[in-house]
Amino acid sequence: MDATAPPSAPITGRPTINLIEAQIRSFREDGFLVLPAISTDAEVAKLREIFDRLFSENVGFKEGNQFDLVGRSGESGPPRLKQLINPVNYAPELRDTVFRANALSIARQLLGPEAGPAFEHAILKPARHGAATPWHQDEAHRFDANFDYNQVSIWMPLQEATLENGCMQYVPGTNHGEVLKHRSPGDDPTVHALETDPTTFDATKAVPCPLPPGGCTIHAGRTLHYAGPNNTDIPRRAYILAFEVSPKLREAERKFPWNEEKRTDDEARKRAWRKRGGVLVEVGRKLRQGFFTDPKRLIFEVRRAARAFFK
Repeated sequence: MDATAPPSAPITGRPTINLIEAQIRSFREDGFLVLPAISTDAEVAKLREIFDRLFSENVGFKEGNQFDLVGRSGESGPPRLKQLINPVNYAPELRDTVFRANALSIARQLLGPEAGPAFEHAILKPARHGAATPWHQDEAHRFDANFDYNQVSIWMPLQEATLENGCMQYVPGTNHGEVLKHRSPGDDPTVHALETDPTTFDATKAVPCPLPPGGCTIHAGRTLHYAGPNNTDIPRRAYILAFEVSPKLREAERKFPWNEEKRTDDEARKRAWRKRGGVLVEVGRKLRQGFFTDPKRLIFEVRRAARAFFK
C-alpha cells in the first residue's frame, strides 16, 4: 500500500493479485472470500473524492440510476441508503484503476477467462442515519429469471468497514442453494431493495467481515449477505464491481414475482428517460464496454433491453 501519494494522484492500474488454491477452494465452499487489500491508499482517497462529488451532485437521478435503496415513494426526509448504478458512466477516470484491474483478474480466476464486467454500483450510508442493507441474494434482483447466472461481486469500502458502520456479513454455504423467496421490505413494492424471509435461513451463522479501506470481500450471486446500519459519525462508502460469464438460457422456466411487483420511482424515471432516447445512450455505453462481442451476451442484452423498454 502507498500511503505517501497525494489524494489527487492519477488512478491507473494493472492486476497485482493472484489467488492461491486455498483461497479459490474457500470461495467455492463458503461463497465468499475476504482480502485485506485490492487497491492502494492513494487510489481509495481519490475514489472518495469522486464518489462524494457524484452523490452530492445527484448525478444519474434523472436516468433512474441514483436513488435511495430503502426509500418509499413519496417519502420525505434525507436518503438513508443512496445507490448509484454504473458510476463509471459519470466519471470516466474510473475505467483505469488498480481496483478494477485486480477485480477483473480475480473474477477470471474464480469464474474462468471468459468472465467480464456485468455492472457496478456505489453505495453511501450517511453518518448516523444510514440504513441497513437487508439480507438478500444478488441473483434475486435479476429481472429475467429464465437465465442461469454465474456472477461474483467484489465489494470495497472507501473507509474502514466495521460492525458499527455496516461491514458485510455472509452466511457460509448459501451459494450452493437455490434463490430463496424474496420480497420488498414492508411488502412495499415502491421500495427498490429486496429482503429474504428471515425464517428461511439461520442468521446466527452469519460471518461479519470488517475491512480496512481498500480491502474487499468477494461473494457469489447466491450467497446470502447483509450490511448493518451506519451508527458512526463518518459516511460509509463502498464501491462494488460485478462480473459474470455470459448468462445462459435455462431449460426450465422460473419466475421472480417479487421483481414483477416492483413500482419504484427510480424505475419510472428510467423508463421515461429510455423512451426519450436514453436507450440509445445505454447501447452506446455497452458498446464501449464490449458487452456485444459475445453472441450469448448479445442475446441476453437484447432480451433485457426489450423487456425494460416495453415494460
